[in-house]
Formats: sequence, structure tokens, C-alpha cells
Amino acid sequence: MIRYKYLLMVMLVLLGMGGTAGAAAKTAAPAKTPWQEIPFNTIEGVRTGSVEDNQGKTGVTALLFTPGARGGIDISGGGPASRETPLLNPMTAETPVNALLLSGGSAFGLAASTGAMTYLREHDQGVDTGYAKVPIVCQSCIFDLSYGSNTAYPDAALGYAACVKAEANDPKSGNFGAGTGATVGKFISMKQSMKGGLGFYAVQVGTLKIGAVVVVNAFGDIYDPETGAKIAGLKTPDRQEFLDGPAEFYKNIQPRNLFKGNTTIGAIVTNGDFSKAELNKLASMTRGAYSRCIKPVGTMIDGDSIYAFSCGKVKADVNVAGTLAAEVMAQAIATAVKSSQLPDAEFLPYCR
Repeated sequence: MIRYKYLLMVMLVLLGMGGTAGAAAKTAAPAKTPWQEIPFNTIEGVRTGSVEDNQGKTGVTALLFTPGARGGIDISGGGPASRETPLLNPMTAETPVNALLLSGGSAFGLAASTGAMTYLREHDQGVDTGYAKVPIVCQSCIFDLSYGSNTAYPDAALGYAACVKAEANDPKSGNFGAGTGATVGKFISMKQSMKGGLGFYAVQVGTLKIGAVVVVNAFGDIYDPETGAKIAGLKTPDRQEFLDGPAEFYKNIQPRNLFKGNTTIGAIVTNGDFSKAELNKLASMTRGAYSRCIKPVGTMIDGDSIYAFSCGKVKADVNVAGTLAAEVMAQAIATAVKSSQLPDAEFLPYCR
């Protein structure tokens, strides 16, 4: 990780985002990050809000883009539950995205977008077709039906409420919004899993701002991006210590049904000015954070997806932005897990 941060610092310097190459060679400190951490809600052009169903243990997190954002996506999991993602393909029209919803409920949770559509219509947002303005709402869902109620999932009312909550623009990491029913380390059983959650992290380099939001609901274990140490995941039956999830995974190579309810979904939001093609590349580069922090990841029983949205006009190199986005996402993943842990007495009664 230290080597990685040093390499990123050199890239930023060489691409004109600080100092000269000669000065960097003399003064660069490998352990010092070349960016400044900032609040996620200081990124212009995006507002976010979360609402929860704390009885059913599910929820919605909404990101509103005013007047609209250019977007891209990378889908690495084999079972995504999503909406309007084809519009992010570079071969489609330059249609601005008005909102992104991240939710629980598996495919049932896609109903939350109806509420977001209503909210945006009421606020005169959407593509002007000449007959009516049609809001563009993208959405991805996690499978959280194995935690809490398996008949409680986000609906239009919850989606609408999340948009209203976004007016306050007060993002919180932990057991909020789409992270309410998130869990990790489910290879053996929910009783040996741990809580996942919602995480935010953002940084600034010069005038470029990059933020990440992520819902960590992984099949696999979670590792600290700084130290490589496991911070959440599969536990022993008595829950006193960790089991090595990947090692347990490798014990049986025969085909089998491993579905336990998984998916890590997230988004990069930046004030950088990038095309749809560049945003798709930026999203794919961000996938490196998933590989560093989640093992195993991107399996056929995951719906792992990463969005990338451009909300500003700051000119920046996509290679630098993509490399930085992976680092920011890694920190958001760690934040999501660290801020969501519950005592077993609060956690286990909801595990199905």
C-alpha cells in the first residue's frame, strides 16, 4: 500500500497536479498521501440521503444530481439487480442521469425508483421529450432478504423519502439506508457472518474532487486496504475468532449452489469533466478496490457493480482519476464495515 501511494504521488506530479518531477524525487514521502480528505457533501452537483425500515432491516440511499450527471458503470458480479444501466453505455445518447438509488430488497427493491421518479417529476427534473419531462433514475440493489424480514423491501414510498432526505445532504456511514440489511462473510451460514453497511469517503487533489459511496454486502471477507488485515467476515461457530474465508472456499471445488445473498454496490462521484467512455473506464479501474478489500469477489453469486458520475467541469487525466478512485473506494469499503459493527446480541436475532 505504501508503494501504491508513492506511485500515485509520482503520477500526480508528472501529470502536472503538483510540483516538478525533480522536486518530487527529492521530497516525496512514500507514507504520506498526496490528497486531502474532504466531506463527501462538499462535492458539487450531488446530494445524498438515506432512509431505513428498521423493523424489516432494509433501506434506500439516494444520490440526486442537479441538473443531471454523465455516468458510466462496471458490472463484475454475475447476478446484478439493476435499472437503466444500459443508458450508461457510451454507444447510447448523452442522457443526463437525475438520480442513483442504492437499495436493499433484491429485485423487489427496484420499486423504490418509482418514488424517485415521482419526486423528480414534482421538482421539474428529467429529459424534456417535448411532451413531458422524464426523469432518468439508475438503481442497484443488494440481496438482504437473509437478514431481518424476507418480505420487507424498499417500495416507492421509501424511494421518495430517500430523495426528500437528500435535500439535507447529510451522508452518514454505518447502518443507514441501503446498508441497513448488509452483511459479510456468508460462505458457511448467516450465524457465522458479520454486519456490513454503508460507507462514504472523499478526497481532493488540487481542484479535483473524488468521492465514493458503497454498500458492502459481500459473500467474502473484508480486508483493511492499509494493512491487509481481515476486519470483517466469516467467523468460527462460537464467533470467538475469524475463519479464513478463502481457505474454506477452496476446500470443495465441486459445482454447488453457494447463494447466500450477496452484492457490493457503489459509486464514484467527481467534479471532473469526463465522457461516458472515460467514466466507464474510471468505474472499471475502481474495481481494483474491490479486489484489494474483498475476497472472494465478483463471483457468479454476487451482483457487484460500480457506477461513476461526472458532476463538474474540472479537467483531469482519466488515468490519475481512476487510480485515485480505486483508493477512495477502498477507504469507503473499510469505513462501511468499521462503522456498522453490532454486538452479537443485536446482530444475530435478525440472521435468517
